[in-house]
Amino acid sequence: MASRRLIVGITGASGVIYGVRFLERLRQRGDTEIHLVMTDAAKVTLAHEVGATPQSLAGAATVLHSVENMAASIASGSFRTAGMVVIPCSMKTLSAVAHCQGDNLLVRAADVCLKERRPLVLVPRETPLHLGHLRAMAAAAEIGALIVPPMPGFYFRPKTIDDLIDHTIGKIFDLLGFDHQLFERWGEGRAARRPQGGD
Repeated sequence: MASRRLIVGITGASGVIYGVRFLERLRQRGDTEIHLVMTDAAKVTLAHEVGATPQSLAGAATVLHSVENMAASIASGSFRTAGMVVIPCSMKTLSAVAHCQGDNLLVRAADVCLKERRPLVLVPRETPLHLGHLRAMAAAAEIGALIVPPMPGFYFRPKTIDDLIDHTIGKIFDLLGFDHQLFERWGEGRAARRPQGGD
């Protein structure tokens, strides 16, 4: 039985595999009621980058919400959740969150998390970044969002793309207080056994 609820948003930014894998890892936990909402652009990216459909992801979610349904449960602060992760998060969505422009369910749900002081993790997948992007991220951070670009670490010696993706997901799990073993932590295992050199 699920012990917590988490909202997952997927936008049209490139890197939709992060959202797909995040759902898979959540589902594997078996302790989370997953509320999924996707933008229309996300559906296009999903088909282009991984050859999937929203319906194929529905099995990984407990509830699949329409992005147009502003009367959905996740649009209200009285519907208690453990927070929300937008993965990947387009700059359009990030800017809308930063400036409280809740004109669709995904942005409204994110705004609810902020006003209720619940964790909101945004995973922007864009590069290079111009000043407008940086200012939007700063504005989102100032009102409480956690900004987690997918910047993989290499201290655990990843061997596959899956390892790199899991590293980002593990960092998000850490922020949410979810236990995991998605990557080897610094100071543990092989990292703890490395000889210490000079400068």
